[in-house]
Amino acid sequence: MKQLYIAGTWVPAAGEGTSQTINPFDASPLADLAEAARADVDAAVAAAREAFDAGPWRRSAVTERAALLMRVADLLQRDREQLAHTESLDTGKTLNEARADVDDSTAVFRYYAGIACAHAGRVVDPGRPGVTSRVVHEPVGVCALITPWNYPLLQISWKLAPALAAGNTAVIKPSELTPLSTVALVCLAEEAGAPPGVVNLLLGKGGTVGQALVAHPGVDLISFTGELVTGETIMAAAARGVRRVALELGGKNPNIVFADTDFDTVVDNALTAAFLHSGQVCSAGARLIVQDSLHDSLVAELAARADRIRLGSGLDPDTECGPLISAAHRDKVERYISSALAEGASLAAGGSRPSEPALARGFFLRPTLFAGCRRDMAVVREEVFGPVLTVERFGTEDEAIALGNDTGYGLAGAVWTSDAGRAERVADALRHGTVWINDYHPYLPQAEWGGFGKSGIGRELGPSGLEEYQEKKHIYHNANPAPSGWFSG
Repeated sequence: MKQLYIAGTWVPAAGEGTSQTINPFDASPLADLAEAARADVDAAVAAAREAFDAGPWRRSAVTERAALLMRVADLLQRDREQLAHTESLDTGKTLNEARADVDDSTAVFRYYAGIACAHAGRVVDPGRPGVTSRVVHEPVGVCALITPWNYPLLQISWKLAPALAAGNTAVIKPSELTPLSTVALVCLAEEAGAPPGVVNLLLGKGGTVGQALVAHPGVDLISFTGELVTGETIMAAAARGVRRVALELGGKNPNIVFADTDFDTVVDNALTAAFLHSGQVCSAGARLIVQDSLHDSLVAELAARADRIRLGSGLDPDTECGPLISAAHRDKVERYISSALAEGASLAAGGSRPSEPALARGFFLRPTLFAGCRRDMAVVREEVFGPVLTVERFGTEDEAIALGNDTGYGLAGAVWTSDAGRAERVADALRHGTVWINDYHPYLPQAEWGGFGKSGIGRELGPSGLEEYQEKKHIYHNANPAPSGWFSG
């Protein structure tokens, strides 16, 4: 049974609670897991608190912290195939996707190892002789890092690498649905030489373990990636004690296509935008917004291509899309499909479970395409988080921008056009944290990631991703102190 990692030791849970993670391809069990109790949350936070307050980590040279991150990166590459296999089994994604996740996680650790030394602070000109003034960066403290089930390895890397680079200690709580690659990463951090208490791991459900962790007064910062309602609950909990939060809460992302774009290229990329990892991606291009003159031909080709997408086990090299994460999540997506039909959307492809007997035990759903969609439909307004693509239409550039911004979210979006001026105008006008021009889905460790509006608070990746885990302190040193003469008496 997988155990908890607290104060540099793998330990059993204080209680007797257990859970099981399953393979979404066929519902077969993968591992039995210990479930942390409140006593384990207290122990993990105490270990992180002790390591931060009294341990050497936050006082260590930034080069030492960078070296640890580089060792983790090297170990990720050493175990690349094993980690990808684990990630594929646990999440259902294809091996190629999982390998890319390992490579991207490696790049994130290497990026923060590289910039840690360059973000130590700055000197300020005080405008007075005999005075030095500098702004230094210090770690925030104990960080609760809570990650989602869709990209478990990648998302914990986005959080843990900058947290450690800044000199913080961490308590990690992965999703109970896909914890196995996070367990593996903590093993690699231990092997790389993370001091006891610097990295701690709790397993268990969000409603119990996660809730206890975010409410714990010993936690200084909460970084959470997940859905909106949970994020709002975490914000309320963090308000008690005025603790810092960093939240990435999903999106309802527009993919805007003008008629002057290359047809075959946009078809291919629209499918990738919507159906990568069966649409279980916070930045999925689930809202396709198409110019009138291109609309009918694009919908027809997308429908034909969507029907040919091969479903199966992520370990099968012929598989293009895997299953959804759970039966409950598939039920949720199917409710959105039913509501779209009830509200008058036109089903162009998919909309049902596959008929192949080999897929019957898994949580599969055919890639689904709806045309004739309106902004008042729930399937267009709300984050479905599954293989469902809606199509809206527009006439003018202004209409496209208005549709693209007509959402409470603001995580990501894209514009496709051969007109460079139009591309830049639309990108500038869209209120989303990432905007791709003639592309979809790539991200860079050195470029900030996060959203506007209900998509969250703060940024991951880039220099800002490191600053989320840093406090700024101004040190003003007067080398020649003298009476101020402010008061005459």
